[in-house]
Amino acid sequence: MEYNPKYKGQWSFDALSTFIKCLCFGLQAIPLLQKGQTASIILSQVQIACLLANAFYCTFPHRNTSHPNAEYHNYPTINFNSLFGNWSGRKKEKLRAILHYFKTVTDDNFKGGLVTFERHCLKDADIPKWRSCKEVMSDLHVTSDGHIETEGQGMLQVDFACNLIGGGVLSSGLVQEEILFLMNPELIVSRLFTERLGDDECLIIKGSQQFSHYTGYKDSFEWAGPHDDSLTHGKRDEWGRLHRHILAIDAVHYKLRSEQYSMIKVTRELNKAYCGFKAYDKSEPDIATGKWGCGAFNGDPELKAVIQLMAAAVAKRGMAFFALRDDTLKKSLQHIHHLLTTQEVTVGEYCQALTQTPTTWHHRNYNLYLLKTIK
Repeated sequence: MEYNPKYKGQWSFDALSTFIKCLCFGLQAIPLLQKGQTASIILSQVQIACLLANAFYCTFPHRNTSHPNAEYHNYPTINFNSLFGNWSGRKKEKLRAILHYFKTVTDDNFKGGLVTFERHCLKDADIPKWRSCKEVMSDLHVTSDGHIETEGQGMLQVDFACNLIGGGVLSSGLVQEEILFLMNPELIVSRLFTERLGDDECLIIKGSQQFSHYTGYKDSFEWAGPHDDSLTHGKRDEWGRLHRHILAIDAVHYKLRSEQYSMIKVTRELNKAYCGFKAYDKSEPDIATGKWGCGAFNGDPELKAVIQLMAAAVAKRGMAFFALRDDTLKKSLQHIHHLLTTQEVTVGEYCQALTQTPTTWHHRNYNLYLLKTIK
């Protein structure tokens, strides 16, 4: 009608309009992964590409405000508008990764499978009584070389997440989680339907594809070109998913580093890690993790490593810890694990020692101090 205004009184599009309404009748909105509810969503990689194309063009209504009374105030943003303003070197590299993703998925030769997004919530009955746990520590492999997403391929790869999934991926953030989401852009779609994670909740994403390489971190981050995901050349699982499992768990952000040594704080982290490490299928891979909640969140790398090790022990899964070129931490964790296993210290004994330790104590050899109080 805009291009042919003189026919406005002669043309009618009622047949087309009625047909489209009939075509759309019965279509369902994408369900939400809401707080306090264990649920999952299954999407094809093509569906995800469609949803992300809409996010790129900022077509999702009601998703641009964080006002407390807004309908989606407790969800991350999904429209890409925050990525398109305030030019920076970081955003240039982010856009290179995003545009490469769209170039790949719109190729006629692209053949995708399925991706599942699973929100898990620990029920009270599922939370271990940590001080009574009889499990001894799991197998641990510590390395200062390699990365979770490469050398940890095939394992349950831990995303050091924000409780609003994806963190600053659509703005200027460029630490572990944001980089992971840029290399695997299908993860970004989880921001559309995943409500803020609670203290006893996690998100597990199975089947996502890696599309890019990168170098650097924060301001030194650069998109390093296309990635030929070796998993796409192998056999998919019975759901048609790639064998990539990513676990999003958010750590506590400590304003004061000393806060984390109280048993209340340790228990929160134990429950959060266990929620993610707990086996939800018959055969689950071992865990690939690292300095979860350290860095800007002020976590003690040694304490956080042992917390994850305890959660893995109760979940009956082995763990690989990537120390990222920190040889001092590597040797320290190897020594601590050796003492824990040779002395057969149980998870419960370690937790009881924590309750008897002054919360003002914080030191590089904190775990060794605890071990002395146990044996």
